[in-house]
This record gives sequence, C-alpha cells and structure tokens, in this order.
Amino acid sequence: MKRIVAALAALAICATALITPALAQEKKFTVALIPGLTTDGFYITMRKGAQAAADALGVTLVFQGAPDFNPVTQVPVLDAVIAKKPDAILIAPTDKVQLVEPLRKADDAGIPVITVDTFIGSGVYQTGAGEADFPLSYIASDNILGGEIAARALAKAIGDKGKVYVSNVKPGISTTVQREEGFKKEMAANHPGITVLETQFNDNDANKAASQLQAVFARNPDLVGVFGANLFSALGAANGVQQVGQTGTVKVVAFDAPTSIVDNINTGLVDVAIAQHPAEIGYFGVVSAYAHLTGQSIPVAIGTGFTIMDKANIADPNISKYLYSE
Repeated sequence: MKRIVAALAALAICATALITPALAQEKKFTVALIPGLTTDGFYITMRKGAQAAADALGVTLVFQGAPDFNPVTQVPVLDAVIAKKPDAILIAPTDKVQLVEPLRKADDAGIPVITVDTFIGSGVYQTGAGEADFPLSYIASDNILGGEIAARALAKAIGDKGKVYVSNVKPGISTTVQREEGFKKEMAANHPGITVLETQFNDNDANKAASQLQAVFARNPDLVGVFGANLFSALGAANGVQQVGQTGTVKVVAFDAPTSIVDNINTGLVDVAIAQHPAEIGYFGVVSAYAHLTGQSIPVAIGTGFTIMDKANIADPNISKYLYSE
C-alpha cells in the first residue's frame, strides 16, 4: 500500500508541475544527475527518463559520473558537481556509509539532494534522526520486493525444491543487500523445500562469479539454482553453469535487463530476468526536484515497478519495452 500511495503521490507531483509552465519560465533550474556509473544500460535508461522530464519542465539536466561503481571514483565527481552549484542533485550513492559526508557538503551548501536507485544510511529520510536523513527523497525500485519476486521466479523454475544460492557483489551496496534480503526472506517464509546456501560475493567481477559457481557446484552437485543480485553476478554465474555443463539444469535468475539479456534468455543461458524501470526513476527524480524547487512538497520515498522476463514473453512489445538502453 505504501508503494501505491508513493507512486500516486509522484504522479500528482508530475501533473502539478507540468501544468505550471509559468514557474519554469521565471527561473531555469539546473539539476545534476550523478549515476552509479556512466556506462551501464540501467543508468543510461535512467538518464533518458530524467531528460524527458527535464525537457517537459524546461530544466537543464547535467549528467556526470564515474566509469565504475566505486565511492573512490564517485566522490571526486560529486565534489566537482557541488562546485558548479546546481539547483539540485540526484545521485545513486555507491556506498551507503562512505557517501554520507561527501553528500553532506552539498546539503551544507544549500543544494537539495535526492537519492535515486541506491541510498545512504537506512534510506529513510527526513526523520530528524541520524546523520544520513538529510536527503529529501529516495526514488528507486523496492529492492526487497525485487528479491522476493526473484525468489518466487526461481522457486517456480526449480519445482520448489533443491539447493540454491545468491551471487552478490559485496556488502555495503544498499540495493544488492536488500535484494538478497528479500530473496532469503521469501525462501524462508514460503519455500520449505528449498535450501539457500551461503552467499558468494564476487566484487562485481563476472569471472570471479563464474569460478564461484564452479566451486559451489563441486561442493553441492545437487545445486539447482542461483540468483544473481545484479547483472554481472548473474551472467558470471550463468557462464559458470555453462562451464560445468549444467545449462538448463541449474536455473539462473538475473536482476536487471539490458538488451543483451534477450539473447541470454533465448539461448537458455539465463532463465529469468527481473527488469527494473530506471526511466521512471530518472523521470520522477527530476519531477521531484523541480517540485521542491518550486515550493511544493514531495514524498520522502517513491517506489517504481518490476517486469519479469523469460523465454515465453521476451518478444512481447509490452515486456521488451522495459529492456534497458545500451
């Protein structure tokens, strides 16, 4: 229900903003979007959604980020953006702890901050408590729900029994931690015939994820499934499945859906993909920033949806429209 209310509130903001062009003409706002990394289809699609909103509202959108998902490279980008003094910052923080103080510099400079896709602290903002509650809003997929959806999809694919594990990136990344949490929660609550083995962390290295799959399979030859908490984890694990000759037997569920996932699904390398809606995240991010800058209130959280893709529906235009740009 909270997700529905948040989405409706976002739509209301959008409608209000779009019917007040006079405000847009009085001042041209600049909104900076700092992605987790610049080369990923997810963030490229987010940028397109943000640009669509910016064009509709007369906002100048600046897109600036690092080529890898790493706080060490993201913080200098953030510092450079703050120095340019945009009217608002949308950012996908690459670490929920390490980005707190760098983002506080923006807040101290009077630049409103909205986090998109990932969050800092607990992701619960504007409570008046804690050191990381200063962002105005968190706009993203409900990643716990996404993990639950992935668990249901994998459970269905393996006949609701057997051994599975999560291939994840590393601790500290808010989104992938929540996806794992949702996956394990759903499996424990509703799938007693499934055993979830220890999570394997691959540092966003697909080759490492492939090696880990081979090692897990060597210890557990009755392995039947793996959930990749992000795309590199899933494709790496899928390659590992292929290398041990278990494609089609060990099912792979991937989180995220670039256009390349179509071939992966059609060839059987990946069985199911959970697509987020990054264009919506970018769109609502710019609309929310604009609403705040024009004196309107905005929700502290806005949730966007998911689409489940498999071989049976991947050719459907109503499904394939949610593939990410590349």
